[in-house]
This record gives sequence, C-alpha cells and structure tokens, in this order.
Amino acid sequence: MKAAIIAGGFGTRLRPLSCTRPKHLFPIAGKPLLDWTLERLAKSGVTEVIFAVNYLSEAFMEHYGKSAYGMRITYCYESRPLGTGGCVKNAEDVIGHDEPFLLLNGDVLSKVDYAKLLTQHARNGGTATVALHRVHDPSRYGAVEIAEKNHIKRFVEKPRRGKAPSNLINAGVYALSPEIYEYIPTGRRISIERETFPALARDGELFGYRFEGQWIDVGEPSDFIKGNRLLLDSELRNGHVSESADIDGGAQIINPVTVGEHTKIRARSRIGPHVSLSDNVDVGEDTHIKNSVVFPGAVISGASSVEGTIIGEETFIGKKVRIGGRCVIGDHVVIRDGVMLTKGVTVCPYREVTESVHKLKRLM
Repeated sequence: MKAAIIAGGFGTRLRPLSCTRPKHLFPIAGKPLLDWTLERLAKSGVTEVIFAVNYLSEAFMEHYGKSAYGMRITYCYESRPLGTGGCVKNAEDVIGHDEPFLLLNGDVLSKVDYAKLLTQHARNGGTATVALHRVHDPSRYGAVEIAEKNHIKRFVEKPRRGKAPSNLINAGVYALSPEIYEYIPTGRRISIERETFPALARDGELFGYRFEGQWIDVGEPSDFIKGNRLLLDSELRNGHVSESADIDGGAQIINPVTVGEHTKIRARSRIGPHVSLSDNVDVGEDTHIKNSVVFPGAVISGASSVEGTIIGEETFIGKKVRIGGRCVIGDHVVIRDGVMLTKGVTVCPYREVTESVHKLKRLM
C-alpha cells in the first residue's frame, strides 16, 4: 500500500482572502485545489492519503469525508502548526514503518509521476528523494547541488538571488523511507527543508529526481492566477459549464472557462478566457471578466470589469467597478459603485471600499 501525506499550503498562504474559516476550499480551474493532486495520486496507485491539518480542518473533513477518488482519507490534527517535518513525525503512527511514502506540499500543482518517483527512490536506496524542477530564478525556492548518482550534495532553502548552487529547485514532492523519523525530533515545529534535508545531505541519504513538465507553486496570488490559466489550458481547453448554471443567451463565453453550480451570467456579459467562476456566483449585465478566479457566492454587478484578479467568497462588487492588475479581494468585501482598483491592490475581508485606489496598497 502506498500512502501520501499532504502537508501545509492548501491555499492558506493566500491569507488576505479570509480572516475566518471559509465555507469552501480554495477553487482553481473549476474544483478545489487539492482535488487536482488527489486525482493524480489515485491514478498513480496511492491507496491512502493523510491530511496534516490545523487551519481549515473542518472544511476538509466536510468536503472529503473518509474517502476520495477511491483512496482512504485520514486526518492527522495539529493543535499548532508543526511544519513539513513536524507533521511527518506527528503522523508516524498513522503512516507506519512498513514501506516508503510520499510527502506533498498542498500548494503545489505538478505533473510529477509519483510512481516513477517511488521507483527511483527504491533504486537510490537512501532515506529521502526530492522531486526537482528547473526554473529561471531559484531564489524563491529550495535549490540543490547534484553530485554523482543523483546524490544531493547541498540543499539551500531560498538562496539569495545569484547565489543558488543550481537552477534545480525542490518541487515540494518527496519520497521518504521510514528511517526519516530518526532525523526528526518530537514535539516542536520542524522544517524538513531547512533542518532535515541538510542533515540527510551530510549523511549521503538525500537524492534527487528530475522531472519535466507542469509545475507551479500557487501559494502567491499571482501564481494562483497563473496556475488557474495553466490548468484551464492543459485540462479544460473546451471549458466546463455546470448543468444548473443559468447563462443568458446574449452572454458570451470565451473558453477556457469554468462555470459552477447555480451560477448566473446575465445578458451581454463577456466571460473569458481563463476564468473560473465558482458555485452561486451572480454576474450582472454588460460585465466583462478575464483571467480571474471568483470564489463561491460572489456578486459582480452590471457594467463592471474584472481582470487578473482573485475575488473572495460572498463578496459584493457594485456597478461600473473596474478591477485589474493582480488585485486580491478578500471574503465578504463590499466595493461600491464606480470604484476602480488597479496595480496589485489587496482588500482584506469584510472591508467596504468607497474610493478608487491606483497604487500598490493593502486596504485593512
């Protein structure tokens, strides 16, 4: 039996969206972020998934229950965040000591072949194998220096620009053997990347597995929008409209677009390309939405324009509003008629916005 533990992330780094526990999991390209990972795990033969949860635990349990995509779901609760290493130690009794397992960051979307990763891990014979992906700028991630036979000689978490040992970065997907528990102390927060992996590298127990293809960390708003676009292009080129959606005959859908259950799109509106409208969204007449993700229950009133933006759940946007340029609008926000927001404005939850903002700013 192959098990996978999913730790951290789950979209929670997009914290400006919500200051409370939202009703819904983070949607991307028409379904919750984690569903994309779970579906690929199931296709790789994984039979059990363990969620390391603290924040959003109730939402996970309500949505997934005890199984998903034919896999058993187990929840390993942390009373306080334990980090990527601490959550592994916390789940030791659940995971067991019988065979290697996978550890995944919940904010990463990738097409890593999990079965090949585990096969390569078995061939390596070490304690840990890290999936590696080549990027232009490794300073945001964990960069590695590879030696012979896939050994990772050095692991540097978030190196300064120009100081990385290579352009190969930690892709947030790991194959681990039970010996990993010996490297993780009990009872405190542990970063497997900053503390455990350097120790493994020194002992010759850390290996790399290079892969090509789709990979994106969606923990930042701009990357979340980019991830939505990439998934729509690769998985849903022809779009998807739920049967219960109500789309006026005079509205225009420019695929790829996903439209959720009971969502309404009114006359002369233009939606797309690269738009994900979640369930129960209400789009007014003459409204244009492009390259954006709209969470459940949001209302976007008539003659408004939204581009390159994340809109939180149950937010209300008035008439003739203009929003664009990497903006993030939190849950339950009210934006009054005629307001214009551009250039990366972030609006925190429950805020009412009555005046336009044209520079990078966070409205608390």
